[in-house]
Amino acid sequence: MTSSTIFSGVSPIPLAAAAPGGNSPLTLRDMLFFLRMRWLWVLATTFAFLAMAGTYVLTADPTFVASTQLLIVPQVSGSEAQRAFAEDAFIEGQLEIARSSDVVGGTVRALGLDTDPDFVDQTPSLQDKAKNWLMGISPEPDTESQEAAGTGPRQAQPHAEDERIQDRAIATLLNMIGIRRVGSSTIIEISAAASTPQRAVDIADMLARQYIQKNIAMKANASRQYSEWLERFVSEQQRGLAEAASALASFTSNPRDQFKLAELQSATDARRSLYENTLNQLTEARQRITYPVSDATIVSRATLPLSKARPRSTLIIAFAAAVGLGVGLALAMIRHVGDRRIIRPHQIAEASGLPFVTLLATSRKTHLPARFLPAGTGSGSTAAYPVIPGMAELSATVVGLRRKRRVVIGIVAVDPGSGASTIACELAVLSSRSGAHTLLIDAAAQKSSLSKSIAPHSSTGLVDVLDNGELIQTAALPLTSTLKFLPLGKVEAVTPAIRLSSRRTQLSFADLKKEFDAIFIDISAFSASPDANAIAPELDGVLVVTSHGRTSIDDTLRVIDTLRNVGAEILGAVINHAPERMHS
Repeated sequence: MTSSTIFSGVSPIPLAAAAPGGNSPLTLRDMLFFLRMRWLWVLATTFAFLAMAGTYVLTADPTFVASTQLLIVPQVSGSEAQRAFAEDAFIEGQLEIARSSDVVGGTVRALGLDTDPDFVDQTPSLQDKAKNWLMGISPEPDTESQEAAGTGPRQAQPHAEDERIQDRAIATLLNMIGIRRVGSSTIIEISAAASTPQRAVDIADMLARQYIQKNIAMKANASRQYSEWLERFVSEQQRGLAEAASALASFTSNPRDQFKLAELQSATDARRSLYENTLNQLTEARQRITYPVSDATIVSRATLPLSKARPRSTLIIAFAAAVGLGVGLALAMIRHVGDRRIIRPHQIAEASGLPFVTLLATSRKTHLPARFLPAGTGSGSTAAYPVIPGMAELSATVVGLRRKRRVVIGIVAVDPGSGASTIACELAVLSSRSGAHTLLIDAAAQKSSLSKSIAPHSSTGLVDVLDNGELIQTAALPLTSTLKFLPLGKVEAVTPAIRLSSRRTQLSFADLKKEFDAIFIDISAFSASPDANAIAPELDGVLVVTSHGRTSIDDTLRVIDTLRNVGAEILGAVINHAPERMHS
């Protein structure tokens, strides 16, 4: 089994062996790499959710809540268990009475809420419009059918409109109040929400007063009905007492049976006692009607709230941050899994089985014109220039390949702009600095950046040498004592790479190997020209150059497979333009 190694700008990283029968387990290094690569997605999504939450918090109308507490005095009797059950049932009944439309409607009329835009807004919400559309309900009234039925706008419409507005205000207020029992006590709490603190206080207090009035009215009505029944019963008892007294008087005037007399006297006394008791109850009932007493008493009136109850800014912001973070991580993972761009050396190494994959960081100072003065000035030097991070490791690997007689090496990029020309120049310079006689050849006919940068005014080049091999002595420009550069020359119909593949030119790589220890050839990008397929089999090896975060892994594997199919030996791959954090 051949071991593979990945070189970075700091230190070589050995490739982990793939787990048999499945994917390799997730490691802390993988998670940290994911966060380094996708942190912007997470941050942007979280910021977007926070922006939406902040916009809502700043634009939403504040809601204030005020509460009033009442003490309920249940009028129950019986054993302790019976009283407890009766008290619970009584208080539950009082809660429902406090929520009744009579109490809420009285509050609406007392405070004039049916004219408040917050309660009777005629504009339906987007949710109401969607619901009406799904149910096939038209928001416009059917005026034609109303007029045909004699209930058009000129007759009952104004009254119906007033009732509809009041019903809407009642429904809105019902959604803005809360009535609950405080624990297991006999205290109930009435809460009201409003757009202003004072309106919340007014609604809560008015609901409490309306509830008490409703309770009094219900008790007075019950007493009134009881009084009416007692009046009828008193009349019946009065007639019965008169009949008993008359029978007793008739028997007393002519007594014949003392037992009968005692019986009549007892019946008359019972009738009189029942009559007097019923008359007393009637008097008490009339008093309850005249002076009613409520079962509820206000123990704590509503006070002005010091802060808004809704929206809860802290909770909303925290929730938005949590949701944004979760959504951002989900989107980042989806993007990370579906991203086919090259961002890690393992993607190429594991899929293609290359001997090595090298990471090269982006150099802020790497420009070809800064490396050499134009050829022919006689002052070319490579004494001082910045080396691209990771290039030293790549150069050391190339030196090792040279010991295996890999002298003529082509550098081809998958896509234009990947930096293959710069890498070829860097390798040539580092090779020459090691003392090896090095030749750098520009065969990139599509974009001869090396020729334009190093020898912009050269009169002969590779194209001319192919026709006349003796011109190599003058066409190869000396840059240093150990480095020469062969520019492209003027390309006409057929590119130099294709001509070299024919093996019928005056230039022979075998002859060049006798004079130079290392030869680097810059080839046009694979996607822009077929030159790589033509010349690669004639070389000792090829380095495939990709661009970090831009080149697709699928395109890279296709290039590698295609070059292998034509007989080229792929020495390794280079991931150029890698961010500096990849080397940390």
